[in-house]
Amino acid sequence: MTGVRALTDRSDAELLAAHCAGDPDAFGEIFRRHKDRMWAVAVRVCGDRELAADCVQDGFIAAYRRASSFRGESAVTTWLHRIVVNACLDRLRRARPTSPLPDHELWDGADSHGSTEVRLDVRAALDRLPEGQRAALVLVDMHGLSVAETAQILGVAEGTVKSRCARGREAMAQWLGIRP
Repeated sequence: MTGVRALTDRSDAELLAAHCAGDPDAFGEIFRRHKDRMWAVAVRVCGDRELAADCVQDGFIAAYRRASSFRGESAVTTWLHRIVVNACLDRLRRARPTSPLPDHELWDGADSHGSTEVRLDVRAALDRLPEGQRAALVLVDMHGLSVAETAQILGVAEGTVKSRCARGREAMAQWLGIRP
């Protein structure tokens, strides 16, 4: 089992390089490390569990196939975020989600008030945002990524991320009846 142990000790960049060199287990370790976070991003961007599952699958398949295109200019996680978010946006452009997201899946218990109505209202407001604003807010406000990293993931300028977040927050506050 020392081979499996060795995989867990490698960095993401080393694993990606090993995958490109033909290591049959290296990409599996990358998937194991990052699948949950990519799933959380996809669920929040898509608003639909089934669509999110498809997007994560599409994203990891694309990453597996295009691993040799990784230039190392960003972290592997940033690269994966970009691929998964793009898969989400591509699918959302093709067809809107048809199933509502259960409120208990969305917030993972983070709502200290336990108010189902509040969670549903926030989810509805988030769903009303344009895709670009929703993706920026999900990455910055819900997943705590920096503006710079979010800009890299979305393939836009930092100023664009800032304005999308500001516009999205403003629209959501208005829809939710929150005054500044």
